Amino acid sequence: MIRFPGMETSLREAELNVLYEASRVIGQALKLDQALETILGILSASLSMKRATVTLQDEETDYLVIRASQGLSEKEKNRGVYRQDEGVTGLIFRTARPYVVPDISKEPLFLNKTGSRSILKESITFLGVPIVLHGKPIGVLNVDRLFGNEIPYEEDIRLLTIVATLIAQFVSLNRQVRLREEKLRKDCSLSGSDAQAKLFMVGKSPALQAVQEQIRKVAPSKASVLLLGESGTGKTLVAKIIHELSTREKQPFVKINCASLPENLLESELFGYEKGAFTGAMKAKPGRVEEADGGTIFLDEIGELSLNLQAKLLRFLQEKEFERLGSTRTQKVDVRVIAATNRDLAGAVSEGAFRTDLYYRLNVFPIRVPALRERKEDIADLLTHFLEKTSREYGRPVRLTAPALARFTKYDWPGNVREMENLVERLVIMADGEEICTGILPVYLHEAGPGEGSAPLSRIEEMERKEVLAALEHNGWNQTRTARELGVTLRQIGYRIKKFGLEQAVEEHRRKNRLTAR
Repeated sequence: MIRFPGMETSLREAELNVLYEASRVIGQALKLDQALETILGILSASLSMKRATVTLQDEETDYLVIRASQGLSEKEKNRGVYRQDEGVTGLIFRTARPYVVPDISKEPLFLNKTGSRSILKESITFLGVPIVLHGKPIGVLNVDRLFGNEIPYEEDIRLLTIVATLIAQFVSLNRQVRLREEKLRKDCSLSGSDAQAKLFMVGKSPALQAVQEQIRKVAPSKASVLLLGESGTGKTLVAKIIHELSTREKQPFVKINCASLPENLLESELFGYEKGAFTGAMKAKPGRVEEADGGTIFLDEIGELSLNLQAKLLRFLQEKEFERLGSTRTQKVDVRVIAATNRDLAGAVSEGAFRTDLYYRLNVFPIRVPALRERKEDIADLLTHFLEKTSREYGRPVRLTAPALARFTKYDWPGNVREMENLVERLVIMADGEEICTGILPVYLHEAGPGEGSAPLSRIEEMERKEVLAALEHNGWNQTRTARELGVTLRQIGYRIKKFGLEQAVEEHRRKNRLTAR
């Protein structure tokens, strides 16, 4: 408890000191919680207050949540969540009026939800004032007594009200900045895109710059786009960027993976169904093409569609018309189509696994997304992005040592960007300190020299490679017949060809077959 000779003068000096120091925190308003903690710290250091909380209304749930505290542990602070009709805090918020509890042990409204005050052992005076912005309460400032018992409660309330007004201005400033940042995000050419999208659009490798130029040219048009490239190269990201740079940016972006569902479910997912169209169809359900009306639909792994669904998709692409399952009513939508595949669609056409007319309808504007081994210049920036992202998620700053970065750069990344992101997360978890050094890198990164991209095959994988190679040779390098012989899907055989580095051999035999056919 502070006692001053010349009480009135000292009291005013203490108040002025608090307000002066608090006003200097205005520069921290962008980091609201940090600014609020600083203000409570000033109250504690300058006056006799032991505990305090700033409780603000959550914009999504409307609950009152402690955003900053003094004298509370993190666990106690996290307990401070109140309904608007609950306890002293709820009363102050609802009435927008100050409230004084002379002795918390005798006040039934004092809930002690945080558990920070020993009601039975301490005689504590507790005060609270509303935090009001534009005439409406947005939160509550609660404290133990600021001054000694010789000072009237009104002095505490007066100073707290001034501090609460200052806090309201901090909240207002923070909201204004957030709104302005949101507007800037919407106004910029990549509104809504994440950091990786921006990173993609400023990549410095020649291979990526060529893709950037293609994206800029095709995005404003209505043309269908076919994205080609290996798994994990970022084809979904490119599709989103094209949508964001188009005139449809404010309309839906709807994605469907053509390999994730069996044919019967995929058709109903695409085009929807009517009540009673099949067993279990208890009510009508719109399809993804209806959801995308006015916007963009992204058909990922388009090469996995059955020939039956290819015919229906072709009609939709030509006419923008379809019927729900179980309906005879034709519906029309305005949808831009972006498709993606990691397969050689031209080869699939020659093998009869993909319709020629659908291929040419999709292939209006093809964009090949380069593999990571083709854009080595971008590896360091990508690593930095994923390290910062993962470090934020795990709350621990981690960086790569120079030798580790060299290993990453030499590696060919057969799983591309997706493999990098997953590996970075694993290494951040494994790292003991703030550095990822070569000692915790996977063995295959140590073994990979320049131009060596993948981990050595195990004995089992080597046997599987020989089996796939023998089946390809037996079936004249026709992937459809090879998949049938091995009892796997066409997608799975394509994955194994890629996994075992057989793409070049397949392509050579395909060229030979074409020459022979001529």
